[in-house]
Amino acid sequence: MGIDGQYRNVVMARIGEGGQDGEPAKPAAHPAVSVPSPASPPTIARATSSIAIVGAGPAGLMAAERLATRGYSVDVYDQMASPARKLLLAGRGGLNLTHSEPIDAFLRRYTPLHPLLEKALRAFTPDDLRAHAEGLGQETFIGSSGRVFPRAMKASPLLRAWLMRLDRLGVRLHTRRRFVGFALGSGAPLIDTPSGERIEIQASAVLLACGGASWPRLGSDGAWAEALRVAGIEVAELLPANCGVRIAWSDAMRTRHAGAPLKRITLSIDGARFAGEAIVTQSGLEGGPVYAAIPCIRRALARSTHGASIAIDLRPDLDAGELEKRLARPRGKQSAATWLRKATGLSPAAIALLREEGGGALPGDPASLARLIKAVPLIVTATAGLDRAISTAGGLPFDALDANLMVRSRPGLFAAGEMLDWEAPTGGYLLQATYATGVMAAEGIANWLGALSDRALAEFLENPENAPAAQAT
Repeated sequence: MGIDGQYRNVVMARIGEGGQDGEPAKPAAHPAVSVPSPASPPTIARATSSIAIVGAGPAGLMAAERLATRGYSVDVYDQMASPARKLLLAGRGGLNLTHSEPIDAFLRRYTPLHPLLEKALRAFTPDDLRAHAEGLGQETFIGSSGRVFPRAMKASPLLRAWLMRLDRLGVRLHTRRRFVGFALGSGAPLIDTPSGERIEIQASAVLLACGGASWPRLGSDGAWAEALRVAGIEVAELLPANCGVRIAWSDAMRTRHAGAPLKRITLSIDGARFAGEAIVTQSGLEGGPVYAAIPCIRRALARSTHGASIAIDLRPDLDAGELEKRLARPRGKQSAATWLRKATGLSPAAIALLREEGGGALPGDPASLARLIKAVPLIVTATAGLDRAISTAGGLPFDALDANLMVRSRPGLFAAGEMLDWEAPTGGYLLQATYATGVMAAEGIANWLGALSDRALAEFLENPENAPAAQAT
């Protein structure tokens, strides 16, 4: 992918008027469709139509690939020194690309599941994502949990192959370019360069794929939200998703058991149940069932000033009656911890969790202790912040977009990826929606530009003498 290369002149629109990267952009005479003269039809050449993409994460790169494959001229801008930094971080522990569960169950993981998001996910499925990875030379496999990974387990080989493909397609990547808003009058995106210049990007279409606001040090800091609000575009508050929760542990729990797993538990809140493995932290809990419960926890926190009440089932595989039978056996000279471990199979961290409820003491009768094991009550005081969240809730509402993922109030501006208002748990669902909306936005841009081209030609044929008026606005 050419980095900071020379811009190409384009027919439908221009970025920098063919000048060197970093020069102030000069607005094209007709930024959408240029009509040479009243005597001949307008030149409609998709191969020379320029598209600007802000954000070099998976959504932006996927859109760039789809558009460049169609023959469009594509420039990608990213504020970091290198692309897809968050994708690389996700791959450190094994890159979970997607999930293999049936599509209807898969779709239920998304909240809210807006019809546009569902359409994107049905159009670009987990099988499509696997095929894309394997087309880049990265064989995939399904793990025992149903999650899909590349054989290499890392993101770096996939990203290297992807960037090479984009380079061959002619996509140009411009790093250390920060989107700061829109120009007054023209409405074109404004980009700050490393030299301190602010350039106005003129393009036939612009796709924002700026990410959410989690892990801001990797580039997706959510600063775009205020820029859109200033431009009169609605943005829902950005909130942490797939994050840990804060619980006021006792000193013993915090100092002795931080980092310990709570295996095969079920977390319950407001009638919803989430199974998996959690991790005790110094400030609360992390892990799959916690992440999946975050939307419910956020709602509960919003309702109450006293925190959100959750319950942990430490043995979801055993009912209370079976546990009571086991706990009724004579304890003998065993310590309480040893007796509980042998009778119930609970870990030291799980036993310590039981003591949190009673201030260190355990219920004296088997029935009460069995009920406690099945539902340890805890109060969540807050969620972790955006700086530690895996993903983001909130963002640009789907209702503000049309069927092409174009902002209704600003024709020619599209959006994709995590900056849209959706959320899903970990397990491959995040990347899948990011890829899928990138594909949908690319198709939407192509559809929109095609419609503009057809309309310009139709207007010319209807009234050749007024051809300059055939430009799209």
